[in-house]
Amino acid sequence: MKCFDPRIKSLNYLNNIMAKIEARRAGVPEALMLNVEGHVAECTADNVFIVKDGELRTPDLMQGALGGITRQTVLELAAEKKIPIYEGVIGRHDLYNADECFLTGTAAEVVPIISLDGRQIGEGKPGEMTHALLAAYRAVRVRDGAKVEYKAEAATS
Repeated sequence: MKCFDPRIKSLNYLNNIMAKIEARRAGVPEALMLNVEGHVAECTADNVFIVKDGELRTPDLMQGALGGITRQTVLELAAEKKIPIYEGVIGRHDLYNADECFLTGTAAEVVPIISLDGRQIGEGKPGEMTHALLAAYRAVRVRDGAKVEYKAEAATS
């Protein structure tokens, strides 16, 4: 089945919505989305990263992932930390054999993944690089994010 290139901002999220429904029916919170060649593209609303042998890996945008702002920020933070980065073709086998896995998204920030298809990823807990990149991301968000002021007002009836 062919689908629209997700890099085209068409607001056509039908594939993502159908995948999310399928995930919910399977009793899991998220679905891994593959491209038409069967390679990892992204999740329904998040980009996917793995860590293997100290290298941060993520599907390149030509695999069908949407180039998210949080994805780009995490890549920049990894580069600042001199973490080797690979952007290219990733298969499910790579995720099954990863040392760590996490998702990124504007609302999600950095979310550790400890299992996929009932298989434990790495040690089955968030890894060191995931923690480091999450902390670095949150520091950037606090430093550079838009300041939101909230004034609570007493409700009157």
